[in-house]
Amino acid sequence: MTDALEVTATGAAAEAVTEHVGELVKDQFASRLFDQDPTLWGAEAESEASIRLSWVGLHRTSRHLVGEVAALRDELAGAGVDHVALCGMGGSSLAPEVICATADVDLMVVDSSNPDQVRGALANRLDRTVVVVSSKSGSTVETDSQRRAYEAAFEAAGIDPKQRIVIVTDPGSPLDEQARADGYRVVNADPHVGGRYSALTAFGLVPSGLAGADIGALLDEADAVADLLADDDEANPALRLGAAIAGTSPLRDKLVLVDRGSGLVGFPDWAEQLIAESTGKQGTGILPVVVGDPSAPEVALPPHDVTVAHLVPDSSGADDPGGSPVAGGSDVAVTGALGAQMLLWEVATAVAGRLLGINPFDQPDVESAKKAARAMLEGSADTTEPAFVDGPVEVRALGGDWLGSAASLPEAVAALLGELDTDRGYVAVMAYLDRLALPDLARTRGSLAVRTRRPVTFGWGPRFLHSTGQFHKGGPAEGVYIQITGEPQQDLDVPGKDYSFGTLVAAQAAGDARVLADHGRPVLRLHLTELATGVDAVRNALS
Repeated sequence: MTDALEVTATGAAAEAVTEHVGELVKDQFASRLFDQDPTLWGAEAESEASIRLSWVGLHRTSRHLVGEVAALRDELAGAGVDHVALCGMGGSSLAPEVICATADVDLMVVDSSNPDQVRGALANRLDRTVVVVSSKSGSTVETDSQRRAYEAAFEAAGIDPKQRIVIVTDPGSPLDEQARADGYRVVNADPHVGGRYSALTAFGLVPSGLAGADIGALLDEADAVADLLADDDEANPALRLGAAIAGTSPLRDKLVLVDRGSGLVGFPDWAEQLIAESTGKQGTGILPVVVGDPSAPEVALPPHDVTVAHLVPDSSGADDPGGSPVAGGSDVAVTGALGAQMLLWEVATAVAGRLLGINPFDQPDVESAKKAARAMLEGSADTTEPAFVDGPVEVRALGGDWLGSAASLPEAVAALLGELDTDRGYVAVMAYLDRLALPDLARTRGSLAVRTRRPVTFGWGPRFLHSTGQFHKGGPAEGVYIQITGEPQQDLDVPGKDYSFGTLVAAQAAGDARVLADHGRPVLRLHLTELATGVDAVRNALS
């Protein structure tokens, strides 16, 4: 991986760069952003933007964490604690995940309410584990439940939880005050940074540094390009990337992210959350589509509404990112070190928000799914009867009378795909299952892309609710949705609550499906009453 930060656009993306970058330079967008000017996205966004722009200076203001985290890591290592688990959702987990994977250090990310996955985490080297609990306020239900489970597990093992749990939260938050009162270690994050822009705050750096990643070098990489990204110049890579993402005409609102050996392990998943949650609102936005490799249909034969973003290892790959160019295509190639690219994509997303005319710092539709899940937890569980049962799969249809006479799982899938707009639509697969035990299920993404010739996303629930979940409900009404849930192998109570993890994940799935349906989105719900045979049946039906 080269240290040089470069963005090269071709086709429609290059035309967008030509059309918009000059105006962005004239408006002094870059310098005003780094001066934390909250007026850049219009009057409606000004209030939120005024408290969300500290991320532009984190390469300087987060420096104190380097020594603090190193000292804590040494202290824990001296006590034989060398395994790091992270409880967090959205940006609180995705940034440390890519930082540690790229650095090739071990970090166990617990970002699920699936009881099988949580039980597996609790059983993984508990005697050597330090748990980082990351939440801006502490109110995120998944993170609170995970914290409670770890506290109970440590106590059952005769370990003082206060010696093994580190809290990362905003200063003055309810979690901050309670954790300090209870005697826990607390590290405060910058409160003027939203979760998806928090990679270089304590949320990104504390778990990564404890796991062994060189967080000082990460800040150095961002610092090395900060002046470049703040420059009002047409060569500014962030202005170019933002224009390529959100400035095409007509708008290509699907951004396919493909890694061509960049060395940034898992980076597309982090960028997916940043872009989808920032832009997918008010009926517009950019849908990131993470694909496994360049052979994916969306890369090899991209539809007319797709721009392909290629993550390449050095500038030689940027000149010809996709081999033989596709006629009428739209491509952008990006190269650079991890810290540099994190700041680059954050600035480019802020640029995209301006071009789309939306506020890139709020997430109005994420809360709707949370409210629906809370209502089910506090009231009665979802008791909707299945339309029919096909072997180990219960089939339910929401969001319209589209199921028709379908009486088998393959027929139900075909009926849903019959609702797909073949010109602008996309398919979203959302699996509320144990992603560590069933990684091969994600391969259904490619099979569906071949079948439909349209972009397909795959998200693990509830993780995706803090990412593409915002776009699903707030973006254009172009998607059809396949939700997969299953009976856990063994449920797990949430300590101190009157519900279990199984009840929680079921409520989250049902709540999100209901909100999607209320937005007029067609949802095919597939519940697996027997996991192994059910997964096989779903995989066969989708492909």
